[in-house]
Amino acid sequence: MFERLREDIQSVFHRDPAARNAFEVLTCYPGLHAIWIHRLASALWGMGWKWLARVVSNFGRWLTGIEIHPGAKVGRRFFIDHGMGIVIGETAEIGDDVTLYQGVTLGGTSWNKGKRHPTLEDGVVVGAGAKVLGPFTVGAGAKVGSNAVVTKAVPAGATVVGIPGRIIMKSDDELEARRKAMAEKIGFDAYGVGEDMPDPIARAIGQLLDHLQAVDGRLEGMCGALKDLGSNYCAKDLPELREEDFACVKGKDESQVG
Repeated sequence: MFERLREDIQSVFHRDPAARNAFEVLTCYPGLHAIWIHRLASALWGMGWKWLARVVSNFGRWLTGIEIHPGAKVGRRFFIDHGMGIVIGETAEIGDDVTLYQGVTLGGTSWNKGKRHPTLEDGVVVGAGAKVLGPFTVGAGAKVGSNAVVTKAVPAGATVVGIPGRIIMKSDDELEARRKAMAEKIGFDAYGVGEDMPDPIARAIGQLLDHLQAVDGRLEGMCGALKDLGSNYCAKDLPELREEDFACVKGKDESQVG
């Protein structure tokens, strides 16, 4: 038991830079208190003491603002940050090293008996206010963005954002390299909001950069063909894009993000 407690406390240090010492974590983190109370309620539920398990679970809800049904299955090193307003349904299953932020709901969309709540595999992160609804699986290492509403299965390693949830897969490394090269060429930084942030505007600009990359390549091919035919049409240099001309634009983007 003490080994599990030590493991829970260490998981807080790994995922919350605000944690200063073990005593503070032990006494001031309602997410941990909710998990420990749930373990007691879950044990009672498994022994057939259903009513008592619900009473213990309700006490945990009153104490922490986090509602975890005693029938829910929770893995190791489960971390709830802030925690207020979290609801986890009866048939929900949570793997190891999962992180939930405040206002998350792991709910159902049916009143039928049986599996009706989601399964979160190892390493899943669910952002504040997100709703994951239904008896499907969120794959290992997936991320659910803040306030997203997810009603369909999510592949491992994917990111889901928006209402309804839209799946954004991991970017191809070669594609990202080409986008960065084009962005540097035209003096625009499409990644000012952070390269790992699935921002829809940044994605749209990324697609524009892909298009520019293709157009640039096609123009170079045409110029090469014209040169072979003896034309000097492409000998003229393109107007220079000076970095200082984009400084104010980049400064605005960074100030908005900050």
